Amino acid sequence: MEIESDRVLYEQNADEIRHPASLTKMMTLYLVFEALEQGRASLHDTLYASSYSASRSPSRIGLRPGDPLTVEEGILALVTCSANDAAATLGEGLAGSEPAFAAMMTRKARELGMSQTVFRNASGLPDPEQVTTARDMYRLGKALLKHFPQYYPYFSTSRFQYRGRSFHNHNHLLENYYGADGIKTGFVNASGFNLVASARRNGVRLVGVVFGGNSSFRRDAHMRDILDDGFAQIEGREPSVQFAGFDRGWSPRLLARPGERYSPARGAKKKRVAAKLAGTRWVTHRILSHRPRHATKASAAKSKPAKAKSSPVRVKSSKTSATAKR
Repeated sequence: MEIESDRVLYEQNADEIRHPASLTKMMTLYLVFEALEQGRASLHDTLYASSYSASRSPSRIGLRPGDPLTVEEGILALVTCSANDAAATLGEGLAGSEPAFAAMMTRKARELGMSQTVFRNASGLPDPEQVTTARDMYRLGKALLKHFPQYYPYFSTSRFQYRGRSFHNHNHLLENYYGADGIKTGFVNASGFNLVASARRNGVRLVGVVFGGNSSFRRDAHMRDILDDGFAQIEGREPSVQFAGFDRGWSPRLLARPGERYSPARGAKKKRVAAKLAGTRWVTHRILSHRPRHATKASAAKSKPAKAKSSPVRVKSSKTSATAKR
């Protein structure tokens, strides 16, 4: 979309419910920037990692309980290597606890018109109730650009040095797409590879959102395609259809919107009734995000079998809590 007019240049399933993964950190940073602007925090304020925040993995800068972290170091850790330990430390520092910070995040989402988004943590680590849409993430990207132009350049930081270690930005469009200057990548198994990207050419800024890539390479390639087509439309050319090579029906989907509870048993009953009335066969589809596709037998053996009537939320959470994340 073009941010001045909100003109849609390309969309496909823009309102489908998805997990945000580390795109969640865009809202974490929005609230940090807001605190800086309102004088409730400064870039040089020092926060201290708790046992909880230091345990957030796998993408992290290596904080240990009690380690100091300045607000600016936290910002740089999020925009470059998407550090979960830094995100949790920032959230606890601003709100006292991560759950309290997540509630602030969801309230801010409503203020920004993100009606389909719910946040449950500051990092984007797997939580079955943490959901969003591509259109809502566009709104957040635009808000960051419009409300905090003085802080937005942080998103183009290519490298961050912390305690002798160098962390590189996960957003490779900064290196290989002309005009790109942010914003954020994300990945968990339940979401696929996600990206919100902003690019500016000839005074025109576009923001694109891609969810569900089956690799970072193909996600980035699709983003380049839709941005190229968007800039071509701005110049007066006809739009071209841009099919994502990874969108072939396997990509993870959620069946419940914020405030709704999905019950596989109840859903299966409805399908059986509908099939009986229609005289057709019915098939129960598994929710892909309940269990990573590449889960090993060893990891499955360590997990306790779910009870017959256990909550689908608990089952899903237990299977995704150790999911790799970038």
